[in-house]
Amino acid sequence: MDSSPHGAAVTAEDFGLKGPRGWAFRGVSVAARPGALVAVEGPSGSGRTCLLLALTGRMRPTEGHAEVGGLRLPKKMAAVRRMSALGPVTGVNELDPAFTVAEHLRERALLQRRLDGSLRALLRPRAVRAAEARARIDAALDAAGLDLETLPKGARTSVRDLERLEGLRLSVGLALMGRPRLLAVDDMDLKLSDAERAQAWELLRSVARGGTTVLAVCSEAPDDALRVTTGTEGATGTAPEPEPEPESEPEPEPESEPRDGTEADSEAGPETDTETRTDTEEGADDAIAETGRA
Repeated sequence: MDSSPHGAAVTAEDFGLKGPRGWAFRGVSVAARPGALVAVEGPSGSGRTCLLLALTGRMRPTEGHAEVGGLRLPKKMAAVRRMSALGPVTGVNELDPAFTVAEHLRERALLQRRLDGSLRALLRPRAVRAAEARARIDAALDAAGLDLETLPKGARTSVRDLERLEGLRLSVGLALMGRPRLLAVDDMDLKLSDAERAQAWELLRSVARGGTTVLAVCSEAPDDALRVTTGTEGATGTAPEPEPEPESEPEPEPESEPRDGTEADSEAGPETDTETRTDTEEGADDAIAETGRA
């Protein structure tokens, strides 16, 4: 086990997952420090979502090896699931459009209290439990940058009435209520304008700065993120290049990855109109279909 107080280090070498009809992804290598912002980029259907789920212990890999917080996959999948949390993942972890924001928050607070509360905590006076739940909700909303007062009906706003960025913030806030060491977000820049995309990346940077390692599937990674590309064998995580320093100054030591900063179908990005599908796309779909059996 690593000794980091919060964020989980993520490493992988020749990591791959194969479904009945082919490889979802293959040959992926990652080396991310605790609190890193990791961007998983690649074309739709290239196994990005499968990689996200495999690294959070929700899909069983076929080859290679990986470690999350010092826990080896696939042997410690259950433990990795407990230390990680999912933001929005289509078909796996989606917001219920019929629920209000307040209903989602109350449900998650109750679930979290049962998951990580001791018997003594469960026997505390009701007023104490309610105050603790309120504090946890407030902290998560603050970290996600979601101000309930700005919503059309405040906390009574239905999820179906949220803008895409507001929905992303709510999903991230719900995930952070469990105080995870690893946060995974799928299609984080889907259907966002350039300005909204910049705000979404700043949200994930702030989460990472708080110490939580972040994995984010995207169509295009920002320059300051650790890039992991799917769709090609031998894909590796590429660290951002450092800013050039004046020649008169000594070269600094390499810096760690930027510390910024509620389960799945295949990528929700735009698809082509062709009727045929590649083996990789079919393999990803089949692999995701077996997530519940992993």
